[in-house]
Amino acid sequence: MQTSRFAGLVVALAMTAGIAVGQAQAADTIKIGFIDPLSGPFAAVGQSGLKQFTFAADELVNKKGGVLGGTMLEVTGYDNQVSAKEALIQLKKAIGDGVKVIVQGNSSGVANALTDAVEKHNTRNPDQRILYLNYSAVDPALTNEKCNFWHFRFDANADMKMEALTDDIKARADIDKVYVIGQDYSFGKAVAAAAVDMLGKKRPDLEIVGNELHPIGKVKDFTPYVTKIKASGAKAVITGNWGADMVNLAKAANDIGLDVPFYTYYAAGNGITATLGAAGKGRIMLVTEGAANPAHTDAFRAYTTAYEAKYENENITQFRIINTVQMLARAIDKAGNTNVDDIARALEGMEFTTIAGDRVIMRASDHQLAMPIRIFVHTDENVEFDMDNSGFGLVEERAVPVSAVELPTTCKMKRPS
Repeated sequence: MQTSRFAGLVVALAMTAGIAVGQAQAADTIKIGFIDPLSGPFAAVGQSGLKQFTFAADELVNKKGGVLGGTMLEVTGYDNQVSAKEALIQLKKAIGDGVKVIVQGNSSGVANALTDAVEKHNTRNPDQRILYLNYSAVDPALTNEKCNFWHFRFDANADMKMEALTDDIKARADIDKVYVIGQDYSFGKAVAAAAVDMLGKKRPDLEIVGNELHPIGKVKDFTPYVTKIKASGAKAVITGNWGADMVNLAKAANDIGLDVPFYTYYAAGNGITATLGAAGKGRIMLVTEGAANPAHTDAFRAYTTAYEAKYENENITQFRIINTVQMLARAIDKAGNTNVDDIARALEGMEFTTIAGDRVIMRASDHQLAMPIRIFVHTDENVEFDMDNSGFGLVEERAVPVSAVELPTTCKMKRPS
């Protein structure tokens, strides 16, 4: 009888200890939900982004003791298939899994849906709020008329990048005709509108000989589009295409021999550099943040080397992911807890020096990161870190200070009481 009671006590204590351990383990992680395409035509972009987030969390936070004196960051992927509808399904799943922070970047159409959903969820569920860190969806509306307290953008928006690109075109007298081509959704439309507006002001003598949108992720062969571009007599092309749409556009341009400068937002994804090869040398321009060639700091050089050693045939293509992870970790430590309201307030106005040595500020007025950006050129000269094992990479051609690209906002931020 006594033995039976003792055994029962041991079992009860074991169960209690098990529950306590489980609770401790749960408290030892902060879950980050990566909601981006992991299947379909843009799977390569999403899978690469997930690796870059996971590596940054492990290498720059977890290996250094985590946040809050020992709490680890745990990144989990949720496949949104570049669909706003599917992204909302995955958001609900992530919330159910205990995710505190979601990160997303591919497709401003998805971003617009997510920012609305997060705001509604947080209003209705004040005890289960989540934070939305946007690392690459650059529709200007997201930090203007659609801004909200829970959304933070770590990439320069489409207008900021267009300021830099059009300044470059302005300085080139040989470019008197430009063709604009992009994906038919909010981001593609924002790029086209900014190009028309800014070129009209900076180069009224320049003619826009084409302004065309195509279905996103549907075009396999861009030959008909490139044929029209070539026939137009364009001396340069502006495109916001990304992922498979950038790869296929570049391939068609190579095949047809369209030998004009391409001003791009996303000619840095895996597979694009190899596709461009020698045909893209000196004529493919990219506007982005960070600095790989040359690497501006030993810390970034070491980080990139370690990433490429772990993920064979992969490259750091989205420097902003590193900034997102490091600034989130700093905000959590500054907040001193995992309360989303406190983390958001800690992010507002944060000044931060990136791993590449750039000074950036998360503007409190609209949650848009103010940062210097750079224009790079596709080449095989002076390449420290090539891409796709091709011998080609993106080398810095011009640095653009914050003052040249920072734009005013129409955001009227509503903060929780």
